[in-house]
Parts: sequence; C-alpha cells; structure tokens
Amino acid sequence: MATLPRGGRLTAAAATTASAVVLTAALTGAAPASTTPASGPSRLDLYRDPADPTFTDVTVHDPSIVADGDDVWVFGSHGASAHTTDLMNWTQNSVDLSQDSDNPLFEDVYDELAETFEWAQTDTLWASDVIELPDGTFAMYYNACKGDSPRSALGLATSDEVDGPYEDQGILLKSGMWDEESENPGEIYDATVHPNAVDPDAFYDADGNLWMVYGSYSGGIYILEMDEETGLPLPDQGYGTHLVGGNHSRIEAPTIRYDEETGYYYLFLSFGGLDADGGYDVRVARSTSPAGPYLDAEGNDMAEVKGAEGTIFDDATIQEYGVKLMGGYEFPRLLGDPGEGTGTGYVSAGHTSWYDDPETGQSYMVFHSRFPGTGEMHEVRVHRMEMNEDGWPVVMPTRYSGEGDLRAKLSDMIGDWQIVNLGHDITAEPALPSDVRLTALGRVTGDVTGTWRLRGADEVELRIDGQTYSGIISRGWDETTGEWAPSLSVVSDEGVTLWGRGVEVLAPKKAVAAVVDELSLGDTSAVVADLDLPVEGTSGTTIAWASSDESVIGADGSVTRPAAGEADATVTLTATVANGKRSETVSFDVTVKARPLGGTVGTWSFEDTLADNAGALSEPTVTGNRADNTGGTVSYVADGAVGSALHLDGSSGVRLPDGLVQGDTYSFSMWLRPDALTQYTSAFFAASASNRWLSVVPQGWNGDTMLWSNVGSDYFDGLTGQLIPVGEWTHVAVTVDEGDVTLYLNGEAAYAGAGFLDALTSPSAVFALGVNYWDTPYQGDVDELLVSSSALTADEVAALAGA
Repeated sequence: MATLPRGGRLTAAAATTASAVVLTAALTGAAPASTTPASGPSRLDLYRDPADPTFTDVTVHDPSIVADGDDVWVFGSHGASAHTTDLMNWTQNSVDLSQDSDNPLFEDVYDELAETFEWAQTDTLWASDVIELPDGTFAMYYNACKGDSPRSALGLATSDEVDGPYEDQGILLKSGMWDEESENPGEIYDATVHPNAVDPDAFYDADGNLWMVYGSYSGGIYILEMDEETGLPLPDQGYGTHLVGGNHSRIEAPTIRYDEETGYYYLFLSFGGLDADGGYDVRVARSTSPAGPYLDAEGNDMAEVKGAEGTIFDDATIQEYGVKLMGGYEFPRLLGDPGEGTGTGYVSAGHTSWYDDPETGQSYMVFHSRFPGTGEMHEVRVHRMEMNEDGWPVVMPTRYSGEGDLRAKLSDMIGDWQIVNLGHDITAEPALPSDVRLTALGRVTGDVTGTWRLRGADEVELRIDGQTYSGIISRGWDETTGEWAPSLSVVSDEGVTLWGRGVEVLAPKKAVAAVVDELSLGDTSAVVADLDLPVEGTSGTTIAWASSDESVIGADGSVTRPAAGEADATVTLTATVANGKRSETVSFDVTVKARPLGGTVGTWSFEDTLADNAGALSEPTVTGNRADNTGGTVSYVADGAVGSALHLDGSSGVRLPDGLVQGDTYSFSMWLRPDALTQYTSAFFAASASNRWLSVVPQGWNGDTMLWSNVGSDYFDGLTGQLIPVGEWTHVAVTVDEGDVTLYLNGEAAYAGAGFLDALTSPSAVFALGVNYWDTPYQGDVDELLVSSSALTADEVAALAGA
C-alpha cells in the first residue's frame, strides 16, 4: 500500500495506461492494444475477476485518511480511529468517547484538550484530520463544537507515531463568540458570514505547500495557508479565504485533492444533513488554484453558493450547484432475484476523504454511510474513483473489493441494466433504479431511452433525454448476488451522476418459479398487524392477492383483529404469481389474533435483582453494549425513585423477556436518571426486527428527549421539545392505542400524535433496557419499570409519576 501521506505529491508514472480499443476487438473480448508497466498487471489480468473479497467493517464517523507505511488510517469524530492494509479489512483502534473515555490517541484526552472542551462546552470531539508533515511528525487537527451553535475550537496536536499519543500544541481558531471580536480583527463574530471552526482537512498543493480547508454550515467553507514545518497557520490570515457557503446553508466536510494529470484542485463537499433523514450527499467543484475560485460543471462560482439571506438550512437554494457524485440510493432485491437479502444502498453517505495509492496510481474515495432500514448505524466505506474525459471525478457504485484496475469488455455492456439517477436534489428519499437494456447497436431502451458508446478501453458515454453523461465502465463486486458484475458511473455536463449495474433478467417460466420458491409471509400463526404483501418479483413478475375473508384481511394486507373476547380468526390468502403467459398460485393460512383483554404484563422494581416483582416471567439477562450480545455487568444504587434502582454503566444493558407485548395497543413506564446523555442512546428498546423497532431516547437526533420508531423505510419522531436532566429522576411513560401515541414526562403529555408505526408485530419481539443494536449504551439509573398490554389512561400515568 501507500507510503506517502494523504495530500502528498504523487507521480503518475505508476498509473495504469489506458489505450483506445476498436469496436470489433472489444466485441470479441480481445484485450486493448496497449502496453502496461512491467510491474503492473498483464493485459489478461485487467479483464479477469479477482478472488471473492472478504470485509471487516468498522465505525468511524467522518473518516479522514492518512498513510503510515503499509497501514492506511482513518481518524474521525468522537475520537474514533481505525486502520487497514487492503482498504477492505479494517481494525478498530479507538471508539467513540462516549463508549470509552480512555482514548488511546491521547495520554488523557480530557486533560490534554481541556481548553478546547471548555470553550466548546462539550465532552466530545468532531471530525479530526491527521497529516504527516515533511519531518515525519503526524499533525492532528482536532476540533470540538457545542452542537446547537457554532461555538467551536480547532487546534493542533502532534505525535511521532500515527497512533499517538498526541500532544496538544494549542487552539488555532475559535468560532461562535457571543458579541465578541472574531478571528478577523475588528469584526464581531457573525455566524452567517464567519465559519464554524470544525471539519479541518490539511493537504499539500502541487508545489508541496501545506493548506488547510475547513468549515461547516454557518458562514461556509474557508481555507488557510499553513506552515508545513510547524503545522500552524501562516500569520495574519484570520479565518482565511472564503470558498463556498454561508447563511447557515448545509454545506460541510471539505477536502481538497490535487490531480497531476488534469492540473485541477478538486474540492469535495457534503451537502445536507448527516442523519438518516438528512439527505447527506457528496459534491465536487474544481479550481486551478488551491484558494479558488472553485467552479462546478456548469461554471458556477461556488463562492456565490449560499442560503438566502435570513434563512437557516435553505437546501432549495444551494441544491442545484456542485457536481453531485453520490447520494442516497437503493438497488433493491425483489423476490426471486439472484442472491440474498433486501438489496444494497446507502443512506446519507458523505464526509469524504481520498486516498491515492502511489504504487498503482489508483484513487479511492473514503467516507461513512448509513444504510437502508438500519437507522443511524454507520460504517466506513471505500470506493474506486476515476476521472472521466472531461476531467471530473466519477465514483464507482460498488465498494472497493480488491479489483484494482479491473475493466469490463464491450460484451459486458450489452444486456440488461439497472440505472439510478442521483439527481441534484438534497433529499432523504433514495434514488431507485430504472430498468434498461443496452443493445449491441448502441441503443438504450426500457424505462429511459437514448444511445451509448465506448470511448477507449473503459470510458463510456450515454446520451439520455438530451443529456450527455461520460464516465467509466468496470466490473465490481455485487454484494447482493455475491458475484462480480458490470458496473458504470457517469456524470453529465450539468453535474448529475448515474450509477449502473448489470443484471440478469429471467425468462417468464424461470421468473415465476423463482418467485414462488421464495414467496413467504413468515410466521402467520399469530398476526396482530397489517401484512406487507409483496406485489412484484424478479424480471417483471407480478403478484396478485385474494383473501377468503376480507373483513379480517384485505387483499392489500390490511388486518382487522377480532374484538377482545372473540375467537381468533383464520384466513386463507392466495397469491397469483404471473409473468407473461406463465402463472402459479400459492396459498397461506393466516391466524389473526383477537385483541387482548389488557392488563399489566410485568413490573420490575430492581430491589437488588433483575427478576420481575411477581416472579412470573423469565429473569432478564445482562447484555454487552448491544441488545443481541452478552458479557456486561449491572449494579444497583440505594437511592432509587422507590427503594433501590438498576444502574447501567454505559457499556452494558438488560435484555428483558422476549414477546412481552404484541400488537398496536400497549404501554410502558419507568423512572430514568441519566448520568450522561448521548445522541440516539436507547433507555427502553423493543424490536420485532432490525428494521422494525421503537426506542425511548433520552437525547434524540435533534437534542431533545423523544420516542423514535422505524418500520422499513418509515420513521416516526415523537419530539417533546424537552431534554430530561442529568442526575435527576424523570418519570417517562409511553401509551399506544391503535396507532395513537402519547409520550409522558413526569406525568404530563410531552408529545401526542397519530399514525404510530406497528413496531411490535412479532410474538417474540426483543425488549431491552439501555441498549439497542447500534448505538452507545445508556449510562445512568432505571427504576419501577412497568409493561402493559393496554393503553394506560392519563390519570393512571399521573399516578405512576406521583403527579
């Protein structure tokens, strides 16, 4: 792997040389008539699929790359870091400070960076960046932000070793002053004009000079000239030169890469919000100078791109600018499609870094991403990055899997494809694929129409709906099918990216058989909520449903449960699976449970035991840091809300008995006394599946206490507008009555709404305290837990709260 630091000047001599191929040679699968360096792959190897890859994934939000010998490191937010030698199998080095405050990157991070934490009024760090200085010293640009304002500090720490320990060299920049002079002498800080001093990225220009670009939201993105010997800014620059953004527009995470072949500096940015529903995406602009001006594909000066005056988070004004390279998308897997699972996709992918391998010349984009149906869980991903004929980067749609400079032949282009148009909008809605066919005569047919052609060994051009797109065709690892398959990435003159993957379309007989073989409704012995009846399958197959008793189950899967006291109902659902002239029927017997009479399922007072008060339920078990693992410990405190209370230390949780309640009517209440608050942490969690859950979150994505739920791609936010205090007891209760939900704090309704998601559909749903499947465990105390299969009244909740 690489031996140069990120941002170092790279030579292009080791880059693989592409040469033009004539159409007839490509059609026969012949290798291009070009030469390759003796140390590089043979011409045959360029077309041979490598071994199937393996992956070991890590969690580092906002990853930033630096190389140290054969090791490639990422450093990110909250003190997290990881390293790899192959960009596929990673080792976690440090984790989120909220999970482990004994961070190995510093002797004592809270002592070393005390001034920064004090200024930013926080106990965590934001997106760090590390670069190797010419003398071999590693310079970490750390930063911390208050979060609800741009009050931030950005500083420098150094180490002789990439993994530390780092020693603080002091704060370089501050932002978010209140009616005080900013870093620009004589100017009072103005958050619409001046930057938020976070998200640093240090890099070297073509002449070896050091720069640092930084900024997030607020007044936009700025750049400073740096002293490469000390890692400090050159004097008298203030905040530096403005490059893009302002008026609180959602633009952040800048990183700049110089490309020797094109002669341009490329400014990569993330637009939108980083949460799963924030619409985070990746854009790029370019300049002939590190200090700008940076222009997009249509020639727009990015320095003019900002929110309208007087607005906050004005996405509509900024979303048409920049070349959009990546955004939320899905290649869903339909019933009968090859492979397993539900498909592939990204949610709010962004905060990029880049890596150039000096041994091969290959470039990569490194970033974090969330994923469809998994909430705020995120991991590091790496994709190949190439240049199109117009000198714009294109990012290949499949994660890097060891393919090197793997190429596709013209014969790979001919056939069936799925194409996603990533558009220009900032949106949380995923781009979904269109089905097309690329013909041997250069036509694009299907959901979209146009023409295509190869230009050289691996460059492809598509003309669709009057727009010209140019980019790269290759072969990538399809994680759904577990096979190597053709893939393409192209960008238009207007800065819109299309991603494509080659797919197999089955003949009607095989398609119907494949759908019938996979069609299932799961456990139908105790149904309590609407059924998700699939209506489409592979290769254009349709599925039509009929019910033997539509008063109980409709043909659309809607369920009406028998009343309390009535018998359960049994219904036969029949699916007609059809494709062309082929069809088959499949029947399912479904038992719909009558509504329960209601009442208390269990209470737990935690009087030095996890057992329920009546001793009627199986005893809860102690988990590790997730609801589905083990290995932790719990303790008890004497000063509970009533008697003693359960104490959770932030690394463990409690797994309650499975299946406590099921359906759309239930309640739970408890006392909470958090020792610390971390975003997304669950105090109470219940899940029928990893994408069907509810969670009481002491501090939600917007900073408030909330009830959060997810079913498939739908989210429910029960926002209270309040934050429960640290170190004090708060009574929390949730009642759900056939979709009407109320969240109570201290006996008072803090949120009430309709349309709550059916999260508890499984008779064996998981219930837990302090942990979920993804996030930092709860740290604090829990007391007097009650779970009921009926909806408690407001008076009953008030009585439990002592109100």
